[in-house]
Amino acid sequence: MRWSDMDAYGHINNVQVVRLLEEARIQAFGPPGGTGAAGQDPPVPLFSSVAAGVQALVVEHRIKYTATLDYRNVPLKIEVWIADLKAASLDIAYRIHDPVTRRVCVLAQTTLAFVHGESGSLLRISAEQKQQLEPYMGPGLFR
Repeated sequence: MRWSDMDAYGHINNVQVVRLLEEARIQAFGPPGGTGAAGQDPPVPLFSSVAAGVQALVVEHRIKYTATLDYRNVPLKIEVWIADLKAASLDIAYRIHDPVTRRVCVLAQTTLAFVHGESGSLLRISAEQKQQLEPYMGPGLFR
């Protein structure tokens, strides 16, 4: 958590929660190919291994705040997994825990799709990508 993530009530601001989800997603699945400089390899290089010109775009975020997430100057615990794999999109689920009390404060899910950057056409999730993600499948949070 960063000091600037806090709102006037001492909680992590809801807009900053979306940024935390993005950071957790990049930590788990890699930055988009061609961005930034070389760094640490992610556990699953889903986004960093797509072909040049392919973009992973956010289709939807769903967020449920189950408790206030108070600012603390210690790292958060964010669980990340694949909740669903469809033909042309995938759902990434998250659970954010308070790092001290360990209570769940946020449940969230992001739907992403791969798109060809120039044409804007939707791309199907390949068999290789599905196989790569299968070990990280878990339950969806919003059904």
